[in-house]
Amino acid sequence: MTPNKEDYLKMIFEIGGDTALISNKQIVAGLNVSAASVSEMVTKLVEQDYVTHTPYQGIKLTATGLKAAALLVRNHRLWEVFLVNSLGYPVDAIHQEAEMLEHATTPDMADRLARMLGNPLYCPHGGVIPDEDGHYLPQSRVRLASLKVGDKGHIERVVDEAAVIDYIFALGVHVGEHFTVVATNAEKITLMLARSGEQVDIDLPRADHIFVQL
Repeated sequence: MTPNKEDYLKMIFEIGGDTALISNKQIVAGLNVSAASVSEMVTKLVEQDYVTHTPYQGIKLTATGLKAAALLVRNHRLWEVFLVNSLGYPVDAIHQEAEMLEHATTPDMADRLARMLGNPLYCPHGGVIPDEDGHYLPQSRVRLASLKVGDKGHIERVVDEAAVIDYIFALGVHVGEHFTVVATNAEKITLMLARSGEQVDIDLPRADHIFVQL
């Protein structure tokens, strides 16, 4: 499988295609590619039984695609833990390094890496780490962008996408952050952070790739 195809499977998994139908538009936003490129790749993934595609409804991983995606996510997130815990990388500087390493990681290497790290359950961005068989703990599917004024919760995870990670860390917002929604409009959602009492604006495309627990 090519690295490009692996990136698509991983993104489909990341944004919820393991349990629900997702749209081409969500993949476009997640990978920052053209709609035509997504359509072409989805056709290939359908042909190879990695995803199903229901016109006007969406895309979902098949059993084959789900296992492949989960193992790719496992590789990526294990390397993120290693880069932070063993090499001292800042949490907002690990995505691109892990992206390169994941594609060259064999199952044996991933297993050895997991054992060395103490079999971590979550990556530094809050994402669950699947086991060697592709099984993983369930996580919230509630997107920050879907919340209303008065909703309270905490940030559970951020999609492993450099643009989103860089954006929220630049705002001083972190995984685990508790907040209250104080305003919303067609472009952004405004949070009051419990830790500092500060208000921060998060644009809706980025907020759509941040998952929360209420």
